[in-house]
Amino acid sequence: MTITSLEAVAVRVPVERPTRISTRLLDKRDYVLVRAGRDDSPDEGIGYAYAGTSGGAVVAEAVNGILAPLLRRWPGDDIVGAWDAMYQETLLHGRRGAVMRAIAAVDIALWDLAGKRAGLPLAVLLGGRTGPVPAYASGGYYKPEEGSWTDAVTREIEDNVERGFTDHKIKVGGLPVAEDAARVAAAVEAMQGRGRLALDANNAYRTTADAEAALRAFEESAGATGLWWFEEPLSPDDVRGHARLRARCRTPIATGEIAGSRWEFRDLLEHGAADILQPDAGVLGGITEYLRVAAAAATFGLPVAPHWHANLHAHLAAATTNTLTVEHFSLSKDIYNFEVLVTPETRLATAEGCAVVPDRPGLGFELEEDVVRAFAI
Repeated sequence: MTITSLEAVAVRVPVERPTRISTRLLDKRDYVLVRAGRDDSPDEGIGYAYAGTSGGAVVAEAVNGILAPLLRRWPGDDIVGAWDAMYQETLLHGRRGAVMRAIAAVDIALWDLAGKRAGLPLAVLLGGRTGPVPAYASGGYYKPEEGSWTDAVTREIEDNVERGFTDHKIKVGGLPVAEDAARVAAAVEAMQGRGRLALDANNAYRTTADAEAALRAFEESAGATGLWWFEEPLSPDDVRGHARLRARCRTPIATGEIAGSRWEFRDLLEHGAADILQPDAGVLGGITEYLRVAAAAATFGLPVAPHWHANLHAHLAAATTNTLTVEHFSLSKDIYNFEVLVTPETRLATAEGCAVVPDRPGLGFELEEDVVRAFAI
């Protein structure tokens, strides 16, 4: 009952129309796919992580060159022990960034394999259930070819509503504050008095004062509707800055998507730097570490709103009691394009503003092997 195979491949999925957030151009996405096998099962576990726009080969090499040799012949049921061994082995190489994403992809593959061996969806294996979990429509990226900034946001919110979503998130921080404030006003108007609007700055503002001034303008544009949360206004390392901003503003502050472990989340919790934590299982070391972070957040009375990876996070939302919502991207937006690699029939379903946790074993999706081969780096 040991792990006998563990292998990673990096894939690069192009974005058809390059787009921007506040801090960078997005023209492609690198993902790392990990396959895990055991000597007592014909099943194959699939894990994955996002590696930025150019880091896929680095993350895959961390899996194949460091983690796979360590875990071959490891007891197949000892996933938590495997996590600790991987972390200890890579102390000199990582603790965050590419190596932690490699650990994440392996850990997710081992949990997927455990679910498949048990014949249970991951959510059920972890003590939750299948079915709908709250989700919101994410987007609002900067796409100049789609017309004026306000018209583009209006059309996107209207499309979200047609798809059944009432809650939304758009980007800010990539334009002068007045222009972003106009986009916020357009989004609120398109919502027609229903649902909630969150804003994501992607670390755009350099000082707490700059972030506060921008947020005041956005709050004014949102009017009586208000803002659901203000996400990552400052550098992810500026824990005290987030705490100061949180103390000064009425809009909840959300952060954590780039936090690389439970210890970074401990700093956010101890300094009171967030109203909402946004762990990403593909960033912070996988499912094992995500569950630790979600439990710590619950201890402090905080909700979590996981970042990206709805195919995975829908399961984790169903298995934790303090998940506020799951971030969802329609594949047609060509922003978060992981599901290009997934067979159409096993892509994550949505209904009435919810992500629907599948009842298939493990993560519940299958890879489109021809597409994976076509995009392999």
